[in-house]
Amino acid sequence: MKRLLAAALAALTLLALAACGAPAQETQDGAADLPAPEEPAVEPEVPPAAEPETPAEPVEALLASMTLEEKVGQLFFVRVPAEHAVGDVSAYHLGGYILFGQDTQDKTANDLIQTIQSYQDAAAIPLLIGVDEEGGTVVRVSSNPHLRGSKFKSPQKLFAAGGLDAILADTREKDVLLRALGFNVNLAPVADVSTDPADFIYARALGRDAAATADYVSAVTAQMAADGMGSVLKHFPGYGNNTDTHTGIAVDRRPVETFETSDFLPFEAGIQAGGGMTAVLVSHNIMTCVDDTLPASLSPAVHGLLRDALGFDGVVMTDDLAMDAVAAYAQDGAAAVMALEAGNDLVLTTDYRTQIPKVLEAVESGVLAQSVIDSACIRVLRWKSALGLLDKVTP
Repeated sequence: MKRLLAAALAALTLLALAACGAPAQETQDGAADLPAPEEPAVEPEVPPAAEPETPAEPVEALLASMTLEEKVGQLFFVRVPAEHAVGDVSAYHLGGYILFGQDTQDKTANDLIQTIQSYQDAAAIPLLIGVDEEGGTVVRVSSNPHLRGSKFKSPQKLFAAGGLDAILADTREKDVLLRALGFNVNLAPVADVSTDPADFIYARALGRDAAATADYVSAVTAQMAADGMGSVLKHFPGYGNNTDTHTGIAVDRRPVETFETSDFLPFEAGIQAGGGMTAVLVSHNIMTCVDDTLPASLSPAVHGLLRDALGFDGVVMTDDLAMDAVAAYAQDGAAAVMALEAGNDLVLTTDYRTQIPKVLEAVESGVLAQSVIDSACIRVLRWKSALGLLDKVTP
């Protein structure tokens, strides 16, 4: 009986030790027979976080929201029509209006302000409102005594009286007046180099050599940018001693070296000084050293020179396509199609009611690539953005 009790107690002791985790038995060489280490838990692979999408530039988002008709309309910077000016803003989705003397004459300041505001009120995307207020012989606003007591003086007269300081003071006064009336673009300064009083362009230019003209253009465009006024450098590639293209064809036979060492310098200076506030207007002169068959305004080669040699990526616009110098070159009357194919972003014309449908037809038929329209339109929108016109516009 005692043996049975002792055996039972021994069995219970072994069971208790096993339950409590008995010490490991030693191996023959004296080392403890340790339990095998547990395998570490395998962490599940976490996929890398997706790169956050770069938000679209506001003007890119706006472009993406626009119809073809709206994009094409933005490429037209046109003369104010005699009738239906307010209605045409929305009907043709116009990019802007340019006012001439007939649009400002006899108006009081309040009349002009209200008229311009009526155009802006009709626009889904605010308009470029431009004017040629160069001073001297081209004064669309200050020729009206209701708007200013005297006409703005020419750059030559200002420079003779007080140098660049007088020109900059005049530029500042001009910008303040134009902005108060509702203008956001002045088609100035004239960047042409002309020192011969016999030249057609002389009276509108500074009348000095390329270096002095470059200094003048740089100072004026910088002042205009500081004042929030859009500037337009004209008339690329440089008018020189050519005749008036309003009434006929001007053929410029000067070598390319003349342009590189003289005519281009004021444009390069203005582009650098004006930044995103500056556009370039291309003349209708035929630049034979680059393209002896087409006016500069319709020549892809001349526009390539402006983009590549001068590195300009802003808005390029034609001179007025209603001028006689381009009429003979327009295929089927579609001058605007040729202008956009050449590399212009803005078409200046009176005949927008005919030209806009021709551009739409060219895109829809595949004659004009959609990418051409998009590239031009985004430049126009960026210019408008730089001028502060898109601050309240949402796609």
